[in-house]
Amino acid sequence: MSALFKSLEIGDITIKNRITMSALTRNRAEDTYPTELMKEYYVQRVNGGAGLIVSEGILITRQGTEWPNAPGLWDEKHVEGWKNITDAVHDAGGKIYAQLWHVGRASHPDAPQQKLSGEPVWAPSAISARGGKFRTLPGAPGYVTPTAIDDPWKLVAQFKHAAVNAKKAGFDGVELHGANGYIIAQFLDNTANHRTDQWGGSKENRSRLGLEVLKALVEVFGKNVAIKLSPAGGYNDMGMPLEETLDTFKYFITEADKLGLAYITLVRYTVAFDVVYDGVPRATQHDVLASYRPFIHNAKVVLNAGILPEEGAELVASGQVDAISIGFNWITHPDLTKRVEHGKPLNNIPDIPHLQTNKNSGDWSTGYTDYPTAVY
Repeated sequence: MSALFKSLEIGDITIKNRITMSALTRNRAEDTYPTELMKEYYVQRVNGGAGLIVSEGILITRQGTEWPNAPGLWDEKHVEGWKNITDAVHDAGGKIYAQLWHVGRASHPDAPQQKLSGEPVWAPSAISARGGKFRTLPGAPGYVTPTAIDDPWKLVAQFKHAAVNAKKAGFDGVELHGANGYIIAQFLDNTANHRTDQWGGSKENRSRLGLEVLKALVEVFGKNVAIKLSPAGGYNDMGMPLEETLDTFKYFITEADKLGLAYITLVRYTVAFDVVYDGVPRATQHDVLASYRPFIHNAKVVLNAGILPEEGAELVASGQVDAISIGFNWITHPDLTKRVEHGKPLNNIPDIPHLQTNKNSGDWSTGYTDYPTAVY
């Protein structure tokens, strides 16, 4: 395991090990504002040895997501709430990036935050995603047909505004959520993007939004900008034929890598993120690391999806990746890195009903900050 416990420079900072904590939607921000309970959750994981924490997805504007208690970062009250968290993370010796998130067509017009926004559900084109389940709305409806955004530069401006707020809030950097079928992925994917202007059609045009957003983020954070990508698709009705997938993501990654990013997280194919429609798996199965690693020359490479420490150590030691990104096991083990370092098992039982808040949730610490640490 020694390869995992070497320090690593990413952007302007040095992280103490190669085990990073992936963004994890936990749905505990009442009315979109960060809380003291959220601070406790993040500090627990700093104390548990996380080399770098990537925050849960932070909404850059009001959106009617499937997660009604997802946090935001569009006003000063958000900045104050996140500053309380980043200060505590830094006081505990940790580093934290903000994951900036716009869900695009994965919103619902009847969700409270979407109503408050006064905006329609924006997407590259008026094409609905299949699936979805808005459990907090009557009848648990699925996704709706979105409105094609008239001017995608509006999205670039919203991402940049959120980055400015993230800097004021004390984050060490920002990670653009370009994965899992949200707005950046929707523009990249020609099954969701049928535009005929400069934002659609060719791989260069479909890549434009993500690249312009990254440039805007670099203007704010310099080298401390990253992106997360899931080329295999699947989740949220994403996926192109293999040749188009390879062409699109090789181009996008090549251009993104020229921007001096801190790291690029690649989400490899996993059954958990695949979806079956009409008996057919939606994802485009291929070896994500082997396909795109050769096109990353400047940014650090982080791999995500179902990685256990043993495999991660081999990947880092062999130079295939610079770090690993672990998600679910950080939910259930606040001391994950310490367990790995001391040879303790990852054996906490997941509290599935309380992964996010639900209509029966009372004490939001349940399934959130109440997982036990090991005895050392």
